[in-house]
Amino acid sequence: MPVPVVTISQMREWEQATWAAGQTPDAVIRRVGECLARRALSLTREGDLILILAGRGHNGDDARCAEPHLGERRVEVLSIRDPAASRTALVAALGKGPGLVIDGLFGIGLNRPLDSAWIEFIAALNAARVRVLSVDVPSGIDADTGEALGAAVESTVTLTLGAPKVGLLRSGAWAAVGRLELESDIGLVPCPCESDLQWMSGSDFAGYPPARLAAAHKGSFGHLAIVAGSLGYHGAAVLAARGAQRARPGLVSLYTAPSVHAPVASQLQAVMVHPWRSDVRWPDGVSAFLCGPGLADRNLPGDLRHAVIELWQDADEPVIVDASALDWLPAKPTASRAVRVVTPHPGEAARMLGSSVADVQRDRTAALRALSRQYGGCWVVLKGHQTLVGRDRGPVCVNSTGNPGLAQGGSGDVLAGYLAGLLAQPALEGDPALAARYAVWQHGAAADRLSEGHPNWTIEDLAAHLGGCAESGEASGWWGRLSCGSGKKR
Repeated sequence: MPVPVVTISQMREWEQATWAAGQTPDAVIRRVGECLARRALSLTREGDLILILAGRGHNGDDARCAEPHLGERRVEVLSIRDPAASRTALVAALGKGPGLVIDGLFGIGLNRPLDSAWIEFIAALNAARVRVLSVDVPSGIDADTGEALGAAVESTVTLTLGAPKVGLLRSGAWAAVGRLELESDIGLVPCPCESDLQWMSGSDFAGYPPARLAAAHKGSFGHLAIVAGSLGYHGAAVLAARGAQRARPGLVSLYTAPSVHAPVASQLQAVMVHPWRSDVRWPDGVSAFLCGPGLADRNLPGDLRHAVIELWQDADEPVIVDASALDWLPAKPTASRAVRVVTPHPGEAARMLGSSVADVQRDRTAALRALSRQYGGCWVVLKGHQTLVGRDRGPVCVNSTGNPGLAQGGSGDVLAGYLAGLLAQPALEGDPALAARYAVWQHGAAADRLSEGHPNWTIEDLAAHLGGCAESGEASGWWGRLSCGSGKKR
């Protein structure tokens, strides 16, 4: 099950429930130290120097407890009580070229702005441009608001403990957080808190999609119809179709602008490619529609736009809308009760809401719920860093996979196709939330796996590898071994 995203007060309540059940803080701290050490080892090489910065509180205790488990690494521990007095020692340690700094200065208990001595201390650390593994939260970040309390450590990886903290998902915290990873198994009792915001991981998809029966045939897995591609944007249609194929629906039909029919058809073998006609007749047995990728040509026929709107309003099958077609949708409930999904990036979401990208990014959960309400309670995949999946009611899930390599044209087309290919399958249509979450997780996990061994991968590579990640594993071990997302150097 997805893990709830918690506030500071909820985390404290959870800790108190754990102590009341007989678990001790020392036992949890020892467990956290082991987890930190394991992640630190994956971020470094044998012989590297690991510098541990330990503050006064439990966060510092967590960091210190990692030391015995760091194997063949050189380790230096600085216990920081007075940042002004310790700054010289910090600069000297950084001058030794550590492969990693473990940031255990402040945890979620920080509730006041840092003084000038701490600000200067953190500035010296950030100026070194070294990889940083932060314990629970980057030191200086308010775990509820995501705001920096005067200054914040710029982390490569933040290993948050027990459950993600709500402030770490705020866009204002992203630069400090780096890659957010969760270590949930630290000895706490089951979380007694509820949250509308939930963190999803690969273990949530064990056994999904279900195994195919031996006697199954292509008719068992649905028929997806895609309306995509126009002059100058034919590649989006190809990528959407390839993404759909990776979900393995029984059949895929693609309808594209006549001007690009030839180049689109020449790149797809198992997809039935048709030039758009005003008198289009959808094939019998179509089980889902995807509309939008590559429909950006200003000279598109008006009847194509009308057909997309009609599908959205009236089709009895799932309809997934992406890219340019998002701007065509009427802001009202649909006549059909079938599944409806929109997949905007922040810029598209802002246009749909009549707001700004800054407003969307300031509170992404609120933007998602507003979009769903405005478009009749549809499902929303709000793309970007930590993609969200949800609707106007119920939980909103935060994706844990993906990396900056996805910031390439065509990434969203592949995702839309993959999601549509899942929803076209009758066995999966009944739980659109699970299908959407799975599609998003696999999309990011494929990017993570590619980045592990091939840092210069392209979207064509993504389409070829989509859907191949083990559902039970996390695809984040590459982060920091090959490159640092925040631009830090070794």
